[in-house]
Amino acid sequence: MALWVRFARHDGAEGFGTLGEAAGSVAAHVGDIFDSPTPTGETLPLEAIRLLAPLRPGKFIGLWNNFHDLAAKTGAAIPETPLWFLKAGTSLLDPEGTIRPPTGYTGKVLYEGELGLVIGRRCKDAGEAEAAAAIFGLTAVNDVTALDILTSDASFPQWARAKSCDSFGPVGPAIATGLDWSVLHVRVALNGRVRQDYPLADMIIPPARIVSLISREVTLEPGDLIACGTSVGALPMRAGMTVEVSIEGVGTLRNVMAG
Repeated sequence: MALWVRFARHDGAEGFGTLGEAAGSVAAHVGDIFDSPTPTGETLPLEAIRLLAPLRPGKFIGLWNNFHDLAAKTGAAIPETPLWFLKAGTSLLDPEGTIRPPTGYTGKVLYEGELGLVIGRRCKDAGEAEAAAAIFGLTAVNDVTALDILTSDASFPQWARAKSCDSFGPVGPAIATGLDWSVLHVRVALNGRVRQDYPLADMIIPPARIVSLISREVTLEPGDLIACGTSVGALPMRAGMTVEVSIEGVGTLRNVMAG
């Protein structure tokens, strides 16, 4: 197992590497994170760097209605294929970054804690075994949503627009390799109070099948990110609140809602 992170030094230079066992330092690497990265031998204390989102996805894909508990609560039908949308790349937000609603927007802003699948190799028309092998690792995602934008036009739900606002895609703090997703939980705390805590084993369409089916429609490339959808407990945030998305083995993705 490894925990891959991206970071910025105090002079602004960016790099990537692996977190140390005590998570107090980063072993710097060079090359391509998805293709035989090489350690430089340099170890950086976390105090000397700022963690960035652990990847810059070419495609940032999100799923809707992919957990049995939430489907039962809302009365939604069980989907046979992923119900997916795209988030803009500019929605990406670093760990500890500030979530900022669009200028002039005063409606509800929801957190949605989710598992993120990081693609590590090119994937097109893949079977499930090939799709599983194409998943480089797992990360945590907060699929932030401007609810009033999503529902503002009854004739056209605006999924991409509501979820693509700048800063509405916190990701991180790391990409974990070698984890068994099926035994993990996603936990979301708002100002320290747990609001979501659901097992990933409740997923309707599991990761390998998600990747396989999506790859029939769009070619997936190294660095693409798929958020697997959320379950019950997604609620609005208020200004000044701290939201934490935690997945054991990945870490805690912590962000503050702008005041």
